[in-house]
Amino acid sequence: MYGYNAMFRQIFTDGRPPLANAEMPAFFGYSSGKWEGDTLVVETSGFKDEQWLDRNGSPLTDAAKITERFRRVNYGKLEIEITVNDPKAYKAPWTVKLNQSLVPNTELTDYLCLEHSPNLIGK
Repeated sequence: MYGYNAMFRQIFTDGRPPLANAEMPAFFGYSSGKWEGDTLVVETSGFKDEQWLDRNGSPLTDAAKITERFRRVNYGKLEIEITVNDPKAYKAPWTVKLNQSLVPNTELTDYLCLEHSPNLIGK
């Protein structure tokens, strides 16, 4: 399970295959994961069309297939490799590698939307 803002993402690990053609496309798509040794491999498809992949406005379409590889290097480090294959948006698949670190003694907090806040700068 993954949460962002007030949305969540499920990664099914019960052996079901990723959806090839989702009847109801979703913002996070439909994800299915399996273990390959010490690495969790997650395949996701079934995205809503014409959305952004990141804050820079990189496009993501309903043709996208994303493969993520999560590997815990040690207690405090997680390596993540993400491959995006979206033939409607990009000429070729591309990969990004991230390193995440554990931040001990912290809590996940709820996201508060400030869209209608009267205290926004410039309002």
